[in-house]
Formats: sequence, C-alpha cells, structure tokens
Amino acid sequence: MKKDTIFFDMYGVILEESKGNFLPYTYSHFDESEHEGLTRLFREEQLFTRAGNGEFGSDEFLARLGFKDTDFHMKDYLEHHLTLDRGFLPFAEKYKSRYDFVLLSNDVSEWSRHITAYHRLDPYFKDKIVSGDVKCRKPEEKIFRIALERTGKQPGQCFFVDNSVSNLTAASRLGITPVLFNRDGAEYDGIVVNDFAELSKFMDRADVL
Repeated sequence: MKKDTIFFDMYGVILEESKGNFLPYTYSHFDESEHEGLTRLFREEQLFTRAGNGEFGSDEFLARLGFKDTDFHMKDYLEHHLTLDRGFLPFAEKYKSRYDFVLLSNDVSEWSRHITAYHRLDPYFKDKIVSGDVKCRKPEEKIFRIALERTGKQPGQCFFVDNSVSNLTAASRLGITPVLFNRDGAEYDGIVVNDFAELSKFMDRADVL
C-alpha cells in the first residue's frame, strides 16, 4: 500500500522543545513562597494534563495557576519560549505535494491553534488532531483511531513522526509506520532520524520502495 500521509507530533518535532518550558516559565512569574503550591497543582492535581485533555480551556488553566492576564501569558509563553525547528518549513515545502500532513499533538486546544497560526503552519496541515479537542491523548489507541477515521486513511498509508517511543509503539500496534525524531537521544529499535534533513533523506528512500 502506497504511503501518502505523515502524522506529525508538535513538541519535540516541529517545535524544538520536547517537553516545553512552561513549568520554569510559571515559577519565574511567582514568588518562591508560592512554588510549592504550584508544584502541587502541576503534579497532584495534574492541571496541565487536564487542560491538555480538554477538561477546561487555557484561560481557566492559567487562572487556576494564579496568572491574571491569561491571554497575555499564553501568547508570551508560546511566542517567546518555544522554538520552531528551522528544518520544518523547508521539509514541508518539499513534501506537501507528495504527502498529506496531519498534526497529531497532545496540547491545550487554544495553545495548539495559536502555535500553528503564529508560525503560519495551518496551510500545511490537512487536519489537526489535538488532545484538547478530542479529549484523549497519545499514547492512547483512541487518538490514533480518531486520526485514521478523520483522514479516511488506512494505517498502512501513514507514517507517524514523534519523539516519544511510547507514542510510536502505540501507533505501530495499529499498523502505522513509526519514525522516531530523536530529539532526546532515546534508545529505539526502529526507524530513527535526528533532524529534518535526515527525515527528508528517509522520505526520499521511502518514495522508491
């Protein structure tokens, strides 16, 4: 079956930061005496994960942490503390006519929309499946099934590029071809690329297989 679709992770692939900088960003905006309470909100109450699962939106999430101007801090963090990988846009320009690009990201809904709009990525994606919108997240099998259903693709038509081995393992169980974007030096017994130049070389080889 000819492959014609690439599912892309956002954090750690399109964006350089694999885990983001939001925790240190948050701590830097509050007095040290408040850090213990913030840590509890992140770790015990799982506010970030719950917002990323669509339980509540960005404004409520940031307000629960204590931010006053929630819109400002969302934009400040996303625009000034995360880095678009310089290799993505040249890669996208080269392959957009050969493959359907689909975003498959664990993220707060408003954050994902802002990132793709701010970096002018929307024209490259045929669809965007974001955990905050569909209320499930990688590596749950459900989110991959949603991606396949919404795109109308069979697993054998799809590559999945992610920096998480557990996410890749989940996709591979469904028959999606996994590609590790090895931002973090992980051990992986499968297809591994270290940057978009290597991914481009892999895609060129895949085209002739």
